[in-house]
Amino acid sequence: MAKSSVLKGKTIVITGASSGAGRAAAIEFARQQLYLVLAARNEAALKEVADECRQIGAEVLIISTDTSDSKAMIRLANAANNWQGRIDVWINNAGVLAAGDFDTTPMAVHEQVIKTNLLGYMNGAHAVLPFFKAQQQGILINNISIGGFLPVPYGTGYTASKFGLRGWSEALKGELTKWPEIYVCDLFPAFLDTPGIQHAGNYTGKVLRPAPPVYDPIRLARTMVKVAARPRSNTYVGSVSLLLKLSHAIFPELTTKMTDSVVRRYFKVADPIALSDGNVFNTVDYGMCTHGGFGLPGKPKAHRKYIAGVLITGLALGYYLMNKKR
Repeated sequence: MAKSSVLKGKTIVITGASSGAGRAAAIEFARQQLYLVLAARNEAALKEVADECRQIGAEVLIISTDTSDSKAMIRLANAANNWQGRIDVWINNAGVLAAGDFDTTPMAVHEQVIKTNLLGYMNGAHAVLPFFKAQQQGILINNISIGGFLPVPYGTGYTASKFGLRGWSEALKGELTKWPEIYVCDLFPAFLDTPGIQHAGNYTGKVLRPAPPVYDPIRLARTMVKVAARPRSNTYVGSVSLLLKLSHAIFPELTTKMTDSVVRRYFKVADPIALSDGNVFNTVDYGMCTHGGFGLPGKPKAHRKYIAGVLITGLALGYYLMNKKR
């Protein structure tokens, strides 16, 4: 990706930088010759990412941080600001997932998913906004995902957190209109080929896989760099993301039922696996890389658009048939 003179020398904070999209973002931002503050719970993985970023040309500060801890996030913001005297871009990215029937998944798990995915982002914004206001400028990027629009059956805690994130961010944008140089930018990527689903709390008893098509997290990372250079309120990463949003907006009941049907059919053929908390409560020591190995061959272009087109056509046909039977 080409360097942006706008970002050179800026200070960028990335949470959840130890794997997946966060790790990919760290590498892409490092190419811009700037100052990176990388945060996550897994300090050993952060050190690996930091070494790679330094080799590319960035200066890096790593801070072991649990985003669900508001005091830890204040310490992160203070450390970032003290390091270079300012914070230019803050990327809320850390997240966890838990899958299983709502009533058989422990409530403590649902609570922690919401603490990390929703309150973690709120903690980040709450910690950095005083610095942005003192500077009268700054960019807050929230990696929300298409889950902010599309409910995920058997991932109810995750869905609650993502729907909540979208509402919170919209309210915050309204509140910050009197600060024209403080931007809140929401990203809605489709399903990504990251290790996140391997790290998930799993109460289904089945091996989890993301629903195809899945996108390369590097594509999302490059979008983060573009948005940091030229802020936009909402960005959809991948054609499937926007189409799924539209599908649920037009056919909400049908889209949800079809999503449930796809998941249940998968569970019937998926291999068994032991129940696990994954990384919901504590970090894990496996899969700390950018990709999860679930990607379809080829680049995320026409073939994925065709899949999305088939999906929308199927939903429209299903809606027609349902109404015809009434």
